[in-house]
Amino acid sequence: MRIPAHSVCTAIRDDIVSGVFERGSRLTEEVLARRYGVSRVPVREALRTLESEGFVVTRRHAGACVAEPSEQEAADLLEMRMLLEPLGAARAAQRRTEAHLKVLRGLVRLGQDRARRGQGEDLRSLGGWFHETLAQASGSPGLTALLTQLRHKIAWMYAVEAPVRPLESWAEHGAIVDAVARGDAERARALTVQHSERVAAAHRLRRTERVRTSQRAVNIASAPN
Repeated sequence: MRIPAHSVCTAIRDDIVSGVFERGSRLTEEVLARRYGVSRVPVREALRTLESEGFVVTRRHAGACVAEPSEQEAADLLEMRMLLEPLGAARAAQRRTEAHLKVLRGLVRLGQDRARRGQGEDLRSLGGWFHETLAQASGSPGLTALLTQLRHKIAWMYAVEAPVRPLESWAEHGAIVDAVARGDAERARALTVQHSERVAAAHRLRRTERVRTSQRAVNIASAPN
């Protein structure tokens, strides 16, 4: 069975973000094909996509390598997200569906429950799902795709400190959903600006980690489309 290039792309991107491949390290088609159990064709296509996203660069005499973004580039990405997320929330207030609201409200309830129980790891995942759903509710595929790419790259470059008062954080999420449900675009935008500024202050640049060189094959045959 031919593994689609986008599944290989997702697998390589995840390994870059998680630190399996160190910044600046070479990404050879042969090694990657062996690691993911695929041919070199989808690997080549995936590397081209990752280069367009800024995760990979092509260097003379070295070929494809993991990019090495500067501190300024990282700061720019964080600022871009702080500008775009409020826009997405404002559009969501105008374009959301009842299905979007149902999911957003469900995530807020889960987040509040996990915050009371002190389940930090669950909160991190739920927060990501919340912001992804809010972006989808904007009804703008281009904006959603850009925010998704920013989220991946910021997760690669930054570690995020857990909120000191997670219940307050999820109260902010709930207030955003209420504004979206009422169709109040300006209120949704303003609340998201405040939330984004608070969250941005908790970001800390990651230190470069040692590359983990295991070439164990990774089964991605069941990777999502």
